[in-house]
Amino acid sequence: MKFKLENTDETLEGAFVKSLGNNEFIIKIKNSERNLKIIDMSYDKIEFMLDNSFHTTKYLETSTSKITVVVDGVKLTFNKRPDLDKIVYKNSGMESATDSQVSLKSQIPGRVVSINVSQGDNVKKGDVVCVLESMKMQVSIKSHKDGLIKSLKVKQGASVAKNDVLAEIE
Repeated sequence: MKFKLENTDETLEGAFVKSLGNNEFIIKIKNSERNLKIIDMSYDKIEFMLDNSFHTTKYLETSTSKITVVVDGVKLTFNKRPDLDKIVYKNSGMESATDSQVSLKSQIPGRVVSINVSQGDNVKKGDVVCVLESMKMQVSIKSHKDGLIKSLKVKQGASVAKNDVLAEIE
């Protein structure tokens, strides 16, 4: 399996080489064989020993293509399908998702509670563009890149579906 560490050029390759039984495995990471023992696993965390060193991983977020975890207190986001992304963006005429993607899309259905930017505003990656309410929770929708708000596609109070375009950022 290949995992690309977000915001870096580093891609990690890993594979299970052999099961030793009793939740112990030989794994290969970056062409180096390592010993892995799973101590405890639940829906939101894994405790494990890697080469006689204890580690804790907590899941923060997971989707079809990305996973965000906290490993020993360090937050990491991995793209689970970096090769697929390259193929999709190459065939669409784009170089990369984060640099070329213009449309900011809703990841959830909901109602627009507030819009925090105006057409013509400059935004940085991570700036809150708008806030959606879904299932009585408010979710901040953040810019996926630095750029200029070319257009806003929603109005306050409007309902949006998952994958609706909220704004165009160039």
